[in-house]
Amino acid sequence: MENTQVLCGSFWDGMVPFSLLLRSCLPSAIRSLPKAAHIRNISSMTGGLQPASVVVLPRSLAPAFESFCQGNHGPLPLLGQSEPEKTFPQLSAVPDIRTICPQFQKYEFGTCTGILTSLEEYSEQLKDMVTFIMDCSFSIEEALEQAGIPRRDLTGSGHAGAYKTAVPCATIAGFCCPLVVTMRPVPKDKLERLLLATHSLGGQQGQPIHIGDPELLGIKPLSKPDYGSYVECRPGDVPVFWPSHLTSLEAVIGCKAPLAFASPPGCTVMIPRDTVSPASRPTPQMVPEVHAISKDPLHYSIVSAPAAQKIRELESTIATDPGNRGIGHLLLKDELLLAALSLSHAHSVLVTTGFPTHFSHEPPEETDGPPGAIALAAFLQALGKEAAMVVDRRALNLHTKIVEDAVKQGVLKTPIPILTYRGGSVEDARAFLCKDGDPKSPRFDHLVAVERAGRAADGNYYNARKVNIKHLVDPIDDIFLAAQKIPGISSTGVGDGGNELGMGRVKEAVKKHIRNGDVIACDVEADFAVIAGVSNWGGYALACALYILNSCPVHERYLRRATGPSGEAGEQSWIQALPSVAKEEKMLGILVQNQVRSGVSGIVGMEVDGLPFHGVHAEMIQKLVDVTTVPM
Repeated sequence: MENTQVLCGSFWDGMVPFSLLLRSCLPSAIRSLPKAAHIRNISSMTGGLQPASVVVLPRSLAPAFESFCQGNHGPLPLLGQSEPEKTFPQLSAVPDIRTICPQFQKYEFGTCTGILTSLEEYSEQLKDMVTFIMDCSFSIEEALEQAGIPRRDLTGSGHAGAYKTAVPCATIAGFCCPLVVTMRPVPKDKLERLLLATHSLGGQQGQPIHIGDPELLGIKPLSKPDYGSYVECRPGDVPVFWPSHLTSLEAVIGCKAPLAFASPPGCTVMIPRDTVSPASRPTPQMVPEVHAISKDPLHYSIVSAPAAQKIRELESTIATDPGNRGIGHLLLKDELLLAALSLSHAHSVLVTTGFPTHFSHEPPEETDGPPGAIALAAFLQALGKEAAMVVDRRALNLHTKIVEDAVKQGVLKTPIPILTYRGGSVEDARAFLCKDGDPKSPRFDHLVAVERAGRAADGNYYNARKVNIKHLVDPIDDIFLAAQKIPGISSTGVGDGGNELGMGRVKEAVKKHIRNGDVIACDVEADFAVIAGVSNWGGYALACALYILNSCPVHERYLRRATGPSGEAGEQSWIQALPSVAKEEKMLGILVQNQVRSGVSGIVGMEVDGLPFHGVHAEMIQKLVDVTTVPM
């Protein structure tokens, strides 16, 4: 590999006609190579040519490798394949495979056994082998330059570093290997500009697959790349990662073919530029936005601008204030978007609900909370995420019955595990959240509270009328407080009055603008505060936002790290899992059957917070679904 860097790295800063290299380095047998072939720096694309890399495999493995590339298009953007003795019809400028590259790595049974300057001596073997051409046309350096980000000097000679990750490519037809990525450090304040540049230059193929902590990809340390040279991260920089065509080398190693050849890192062959797939070209629907969703670990997510705008419309829709409580003063921009992005990346979600405001009745719960919590859990299930609920011990039987009835009536596809938390200490909360109490092994990576009684600054729990209901509430707040100190766990609070769990994020506004706010304001923060006129609406909106995100090609590709097939196959089941007027009417009917009362009026009937289901809540649900399902 050292020789590769000497041969290729010295030409890295410019496009060098390959014929110049031939005179001093290569055998006379290939000195007649056409001028269309070059070794060059991908950062300096010119003319009608684009760089590509080459993999040569036995004919018997060709169909499987083709399927593997098609199923992992991000790191393995296959432009075409051909038998070595022929040229590509669509790549007519590509010369004989035996002489197109200044160097090849030779692999035998998965081990690199040499660096070759020609494949002439393998002419007989090549007759039973197939050549694959991988697109390397997207230039990270060009995108950085367009974004006004100065190029960093490498710590050594050669090409910028690439890393094997713990992310597996989708196993297809017997091929499997880890994803390889390349990294560039980017000043935090220039991330958005970079994303726009990558879009304009490479479309979807130019978009990164991870922004933030490298350990989320299983990479450590950054200073020791598996290929190439480290590009230093400085204070204020964010590591940005793209899928690398060097993944093909890992695939060649993994397949253990008796004989195979591949372009070494840093070496590319030039082919006509018009072979770039139209699907990778930029479109207005794919313009990305970048948002920070976690500080510990540092993590950013991306979404298309049209998808983000739809979620902002959901946020605006649920901000209607039918009770004239003054919730407009609590609103924080893009909290619904950020909460949904964080939930979209989560694997296991813990949901809590329950506000026992009717302390003189049994049960004391209200109809606001459980429907929104279960609507969210239903959509999390449809996405294949683990979802569980934690409730007050005295309400365990009630919520167990509600979930059972929800499954029977088709509101939920499968039951949700119902948990309780006794509390007592910080250690208890950590033990609840983590396996064996180990903060490095959290059971959940996102907590959501939907209309859950929240602890005030004096340690009590209050309803809107300043009545202390602490005797009816278990200290589930402790779980949210513990999560704040455990890396990798985020939290969302959904509320409509400021006394709900998580609303500590807006407590100053609650104290100032909400009636009795100086007493009732919840003191416990969540990372994201979703404010709604009725908390159920916030639960519905989160489910709808998750649908929008997972239907967004930009976000969906980022989620799966550009490996494996797209998630389009799941869209039908996602639509069925969305909240609907019919399902939520059934859900409210279940609560009525269990004698759960409306929060304002205290009646047992088809209303929430004193507002009738038909005409108010049904209309809101339909608005949210309409916004969600309109094509982008």
